[in-house]
Amino acid sequence: MLARHFSAVPSVDRDGELQVRGSFLTTSALAFALLSTALVPSAKADEWDKETVITVKGGAVQIQGAILEPGEYVMKLADSDADRRILQLFNADESQLVTTILATAAYRPEPTGDTRFTFAEVPAGQPPAISTWFYLGDNYGLQFSVR
Repeated sequence: MLARHFSAVPSVDRDGELQVRGSFLTTSALAFALLSTALVPSAKADEWDKETVITVKGGAVQIQGAILEPGEYVMKLADSDADRRILQLFNADESQLVTTILATAAYRPEPTGDTRFTFAEVPAGQPPAISTWFYLGDNYGLQFSVR
């Protein structure tokens, strides 16, 4: 779209240097591109902490020893540059921290366009156990120990 409005006139100056003169639109387009680039990190806040809202229905589930009764929960990575394997699990309005988990890294060869969980086999009578969590579009996720 900018290509239609952009006009540049190449010329050669007296010293043989190639000169390109553009219109005011060139400066505007460059300013817009720089501004847009500066705003991108704030638009990806959920990708940084990988915040995911989960709804537990039909019975409890467990995640690394913590039992989640039916309801809504918010899970996200702790705000740490040093370790991206610390998961915090909150109640629905994030007013109470349910548990903090230090998970291990998990890998899958093909990312998907949605968030995926896998469940581990557990002994009869125990709630299903979340084994892995992959945020949408990621190859790397978290693996939880099953107790």
